[in-house]
Amino acid sequence: MLDKYKDENEFYSLIGIKYKTFMKMVEILKEAEAKQKQIGGRPNKLSIEQRLLMSLEYWKEYSTYRIIAKKYNIRLLALLIY
Repeated sequence: MLDKYKDENEFYSLIGIKYKTFMKMVEILKEAEAKQKQIGGRPNKLSIEQRLLMSLEYWKEYSTYRIIAKKYNIRLLALLIY
């Protein structure tokens, strides 16, 4: 997923944070997820990187869930259940 960005400047302009900051966030999230997996639960279909990118893209652009779901091949039906 990250390979679609050509360089750090493009990453920053599209996502809104530096690539190094993004990778530090991924490290922190991986540690937190490892602790959570000790408890159990369903595995995620998307990687931590993909989930973080989704969040950052939403916060930067305020895209609709429909657009985000399309980008990440997520079935929208799950998002529409109340």
